Amino acid sequence: MKALVINCTLKKSPEPSLRAVDLATAPGAVTDAGEGDEWPENRPVAHDRVAGVVVTGNEDGAHHVISEISGALADIGYPIPGQAWTYWHLGPGPGPDCLPDYLEEPKGRGWAHSTGRTVADNLVGVARDLTAQPLRVSG
Repeated sequence: MKALVINCTLKKSPEPSLRAVDLATAPGAVTDAGEGDEWPENRPVAHDRVAGVVVTGNEDGAHHVISEISGALADIGYPIPGQAWTYWHLGPGPGPDCLPDYLEEPKGRGWAHSTGRTVADNLVGVARDLTAQPLRVSG
């Protein structure tokens, strides 16, 4: 089975974006429909976007989830800056046995807040860089 997902808007320009409605795209299930076909076949879905990961859970599980999600995001073209992840260390657990309530528990909170701010700074920095200097699409 094969599937194609087009993640785009149907609104016309002038906003910068990949807009299928602005391109001359030929119908069919081929990667190159010949002369005049403007489908950006070499452009990743995540072109000029940036991604990071936030996870709740314990340390070992969070690191595993972060690595899996980061790998998947990179596979579809998202640039992922260094320290683009965080997790809520010592976060929620199962039911009433995890008292006091994790929202009231200060242990680990400072670390989560600090890394969260670092993640946000790194994501914004790379997003600004991509805005100023978009990635080239070879083809």
